[in-house]
Amino acid sequence: MSKLFSRLLAVSALAATALFAPASHAQAQQGGSQAYQVVNPPIPSDNQGKIEVMEFFAYTCPHCAAMQPMVESWSKTAPADVVLVQVPVAFNAAMKPLQQLYYTLQTLGRGDLNDKVFAAIHSEHKQLFTKAAMAEWAASQGVDRKKFEEIFDSFSVATQVERATQLTKQANIDGTPSYLVGGKYLTSPVMAGNSYQGALDEVNKLIPMARNAK
Repeated sequence: MSKLFSRLLAVSALAATALFAPASHAQAQQGGSQAYQVVNPPIPSDNQGKIEVMEFFAYTCPHCAAMQPMVESWSKTAPADVVLVQVPVAFNAAMKPLQQLYYTLQTLGRGDLNDKVFAAIHSEHKQLFTKAAMAEWAASQGVDRKKFEEIFDSFSVATQVERATQLTKQANIDGTPSYLVGGKYLTSPVMAGNSYQGALDEVNKLIPMARNAK
């Protein structure tokens, strides 16, 4: 393992393990057991007429990896006026390439590889922290490497990464995974009693609130 990989891995691992600490949303817990907090001002939806459920996640986050199949299953039974929008988070410069990876795969129409990225990092312990490593891995999954590299560095992906970072700041995200419902109501496993299923249950409770607030 190179020193660069070791350094990147250490930074990413620290982000992944620290972000789920109960203290991350301590302010939202004060004064009661409310499992959500209100984002003010609300974030407008990019999907006209739809209630967005934004999942702020990081590929390096083990809790996001654990919730990925749960979120996919939930999205298949969500109400017709609800749309899931995944937002990759970068809390430091070392995580930015992972944002680019997400949007590159989406642009290539290979969102089906999302689960495999989580598996590669958390189960297979692959060090997907640089463009070169990501391109090599993508090629092993049948993706054209040259096209991957071109899109990875494209203006379109850079714009989407910038937007993701902006949304992360606007929603005051300090831990992953976090879920923003209707641009206004924020919850997370931590806020929902340190429970993965509790977070999704809370999302379901917040959807009618977001619908009524429209």
